[in-house]
Amino acid sequence: MQRASRLKRELSLLTTEPPPGITCWQNESQLDDLRAQILGGADTPYEKGIFNLEIVVPERYPFEPPKIRFLTPIYHPNIDSAGRICLDVLKLPPKGAWRPSLNISTLLTSIQLLMAEPNPDDPLMADISSEYKYNKQLFLLNAREWTEKYASQ
Repeated sequence: MQRASRLKRELSLLTTEPPPGITCWQNESQLDDLRAQILGGADTPYEKGIFNLEIVVPERYPFEPPKIRFLTPIYHPNIDSAGRICLDVLKLPPKGAWRPSLNISTLLTSIQLLMAEPNPDDPLMADISSEYKYNKQLFLLNAREWTEKYASQ
């Protein structure tokens, strides 16, 4: 019951006061199956891209973080080809930094920030990470190409 009322509150906040460049909604009528869109930030290789995400809210939410993954392919050192995201706030302690005080809006904002500032020292994609570290121009080129190919409307 607590989970349902919290989710309703979070969704209505996301609808009335969404973070800049982020939208989130219920997928059909299921409260625990959400979709989100993140606009690629200005001055990033993802600029003008629209990235779709799937959010699955677990039974134990907010004591367990939602499972979030990209549905739109993205060229990024911390996001793999299945759309999984390597980000500490998406994992429970001791390895992660999830806390029940965090919410879906905070997570989506953190993901948006990760898109703008990849963390090459904690990669899911080692090859993209080394490209980011040692050949930034090639990384930016590839990321822009992927954005044009997969995230343009």
